[in-house]
Amino acid sequence: VPPQTVAWGSRSDPAVQIEGNPHCCFFNFSPKIMFTKVVKAQLWVYLRPVQHTSTVYLQILRLKPVTDEGSRHIRIRSLKIELNSRAGHWQSIDFKHVLQNWFKQPQNNWGIEINAFDPNGNDLAVTSLGPGHPFMELRVLENNKRSRRNLGLDCDEHSTESRCCRYPLTVDFEAFGWDWIIAPKRYKANYCSGQCEYMFMQKYPHTHLVQQANPRGSAGPCCTPTKMSPINMLYFNDKQQIIYGKIPGMVVDRCGCS
Repeated sequence: VPPQTVAWGSRSDPAVQIEGNPHCCFFNFSPKIMFTKVVKAQLWVYLRPVQHTSTVYLQILRLKPVTDEGSRHIRIRSLKIELNSRAGHWQSIDFKHVLQNWFKQPQNNWGIEINAFDPNGNDLAVTSLGPGHPFMELRVLENNKRSRRNLGLDCDEHSTESRCCRYPLTVDFEAFGWDWIIAPKRYKANYCSGQCEYMFMQKYPHTHLVQQANPRGSAGPCCTPTKMSPINMLYFNDKQQIIYGKIPGMVVDRCGCS
């Protein structure tokens, strides 16, 4: 089963408090996700625009319970960024290992603190809820097994099969220049191709009867998708806001004659 892209926005949880104040950011994961294998995890942080090119020091701190002695923060990521964007800048941080540890030991997930200081000490990181708030992009590998009954024929570019078959096809959004799509950058769409012979008529009697009743208006059965599935997509709208949605009918799972 190919990895699936899943994304979460951040939220301040009242249970995660430092000195009585809620802090950004706490990511809440469902038990179903926590039992999957993490293929990729990216934390996305929006940095406010700057007037002049500046060196920004971005750091991610893991919060600890207030009952712990010593520092309440553990630095887990630190980046030096040369920022010259007057329109703001989205920065991604590899979070795979941190997330794997959280899934193994959920009790350690007390949230994180994000800051990005310029040379004047201004924090450019947007951490409040609303447009530009931090979010997590995940790719996980599901372990559920699917039955292979009635899956139809699967072929590749080397197949000599002439019958209706499902062929692999990868759609690359970056190749289209669609930079407004955050994730996935590419995905396996697949397509159907091949001939539908007379033997398929018995499986689709309606098509056969229509052809017999109106032979001039029917060209016979066509090789077409008989089962499709959606993909989760993360993208920017025209206001530079993050939109997460499930787009139906994007992947061909099975081909047949109809």
